[in-house]
This record gives sequence, C-alpha cells and structure tokens, in this order.
Amino acid sequence: QVQLVESGGGLAQPGGSLKLSCAASGFTFSIYAMSWARQAPGKGLEWVSGIYSDGSVIYYTDSVKGRYTISRDNAKSTLFLQMRSLKPEDTALYICAKHPTDRVVFTPRGPDFNSWGQGTQVTVSS
Repeated sequence: QVQLVESGGGLAQPGGSLKLSCAASGFTFSIYAMSWARQAPGKGLEWVSGIYSDGSVIYYTDSVKGRYTISRDNAKSTLFLQMRSLKPEDTALYICAKHPTDRVVFTPRGPDFNSWGQGTQVTVSS
C-alpha cells in the first residue's frame, strides 16, 4: 500500500525558508518519478515541481523557479522540497505525489499522479 507522509510545514515570515520532506513507503521509491503540488485556500491543485526517478530531470513551475529546490534520497525513500525567499502567495497545503512511471508526465488534464499524501500546511505571513 502506497503511503506518502509529508512533514516540515509551518509558519514562515516573508523571505524565510522551510524544507519539506515526504517519507514514502509501500512501493519501490527509486523507480518512480515524484512531484510536489500545492493547494491554496479556495483554489485548485497547482503542480509545483517534479523529479525523475533517478533525479536526472527536474521541473519547476515558473512562480517558484530560483526559489525552490526539489531533491530526493532514494536510499531513504524520501522526497524533499527546499523553499527559500518565501512569499505570502506561497501559502498553501503542500502535497507529495507519485507518478506511475520513472518520468514526470503531463497529460491534457494535468500531471499523471497516481498517489498522493495528506499534505503539510505552509503559511507565509509576518
């Protein structure tokens, strides 16, 4: 059974940093691409960043480029998201998601997640 458990969220000031973690279990983490997505209050799910199974290819949505860094530790089955220069508009529930293959694939309906966690709340406010 796939389990994805996010942690590391909290309250940060504008310009601050947070590092999110996603502990994966129930599947062979190292052979699947992973992503982070977020959902702000009253808004739909927004894909944020994705990483191939071997870490060789990484994508970011434009609004976080240069501020966020996605990484993974396949030996520890853990996905990370380092967030810097945080802005109030980054406030959201951050969700870890698994793709069905080793690549991050976008379909006409969005990224092809097939499992996701419950999320960790990030609030950016002074």
